[in-house]
Amino acid sequence: MQSKLFIDGQWQDSRGGGLLDVINPATEQVFHQCVAGNAADIDAAVAAAKAAMAGPWRKTTGRDRAKILRAIGEGIERDKQKLAEIEVRDNGKPLAEALGDIGDAAYCFNLYARYAEELDGRQGAQIDVPDARFDCRLRYMPIGVAGLIVPWNYPLLMAAWKVAPAIAAGCAMVLKPSEFTPLTALELARIAHEAGLPAGVLNVVTGFGRDTGARLATHPDVRKLAFTGSVATGIFVATAAAQDVKSVSLELGGKSPIVVFDDADVEQAVEWVMFGIFWNQGQVCSATSRMIVQEAIAPKLIDRLSAEAKKITIGDGMAEGTLLGPLVSAQQYQKVTGYIDAGRREATLVTGGGRPAHLNTGYFLEPTIFADVKPSARIWTEEIFGPVLAVTTFKGEDEAIALANNSKFGLAAAVMSADMARAQRVAEAFEAGVCWINCSQPNFLEPPWGGMKKSGVGRELGTWGLNNFLEVKQMLTYHSTEPWGWYLK
Repeated sequence: MQSKLFIDGQWQDSRGGGLLDVINPATEQVFHQCVAGNAADIDAAVAAAKAAMAGPWRKTTGRDRAKILRAIGEGIERDKQKLAEIEVRDNGKPLAEALGDIGDAAYCFNLYARYAEELDGRQGAQIDVPDARFDCRLRYMPIGVAGLIVPWNYPLLMAAWKVAPAIAAGCAMVLKPSEFTPLTALELARIAHEAGLPAGVLNVVTGFGRDTGARLATHPDVRKLAFTGSVATGIFVATAAAQDVKSVSLELGGKSPIVVFDDADVEQAVEWVMFGIFWNQGQVCSATSRMIVQEAIAPKLIDRLSAEAKKITIGDGMAEGTLLGPLVSAQQYQKVTGYIDAGRREATLVTGGGRPAHLNTGYFLEPTIFADVKPSARIWTEEIFGPVLAVTTFKGEDEAIALANNSKFGLAAAVMSADMARAQRVAEAFEAGVCWINCSQPNFLEPPWGGMKKSGVGRELGTWGLNNFLEVKQMLTYHSTEPWGWYLK
């Protein structure tokens, strides 16, 4: 079976004729093929989006767009089981997680339907100026053609985070999904088309980054770039945006800390630490992969974590009871096991570190915990993007904060303590865009999402995500009958 590109409301073959294999990471077998787009396909998709922006779509109201957004949300909810099973097959995550992700994607489109309607109410908003002879009002306009590049760890959900606000703002767009997990992006194109989204507003081009993502980032007719992925690729996207002075938002890597004080409830800490690093196989940009634990509680907490990590059910995401599926690809498996090899040299392996004995096929990896990790160790400073927890200890609050902030990343951070005043104080001191108190990883779509330092530029979700795709214009009117006074007296 082969899937085609979706350009200008039609399913099309690539102008280059290439194909890419979609591999099930639990079996290491090809189960689908997609057309591999190239630069010419990106050019065609951008041209379609540009034409859509020049047509009736640009004049739609937020209320008009909200109807389409809700219809997309309904379509996702209707096809929830099918979409979730696709993501289990190409991503590897357990079915229960995939179902949750698809539900969140549907909610995202419904949320931005509401924001689109509210945008109508923001049009013409008055801004007070100090000269009563002037009236200043605001108009919000779509920024133009948007290039959206999304990763493989949350295939449909990350697409929703960008597509939904772009539609709400009135933009047209080209979506480039990861070559590892392209299928639900194509399903989104189908659902959006069925929902009545005009041709050219959403175009989906599958393919390799070097052929499609690079051209999308550098295309002169793209006015907005929204990217989620690695720091290295994010730097390329930002550089390309700078060359053409494009608007850019970047959600990049993370090496997030979780600080556990000795007054924290140990069992709750175990639950949140494990969720923070082992959920989605640790393939989460905000994963709290560095545990900074107060010395008095460290032995007990590490022992409990080790015992519970060994109980996690590992297997095919379609199998009932699976909590930990395979890593997404052979490349990712090699990368993570390389870090584990480094960790064996740098620190003390507490548990895990290898392939589960009962799984001979698939990119499966045991939950892994390292203790006695030095702040200079690679497993402490570099993003692994796998189920690997690095642990170190601290004596006092100031030391914990310093250890937490000593990173080139600043996406997320967590603190656990029964002393709420201290927990709040530590959270305020974190250099991170998302801070959790007595939890790790919960996320809602209304607050802003994004990081500091090398974790990114800008914020997604909520009204911040909508504003990413808007230009604001001031309309200043002089309404006095008196001359201004510069020339006429």
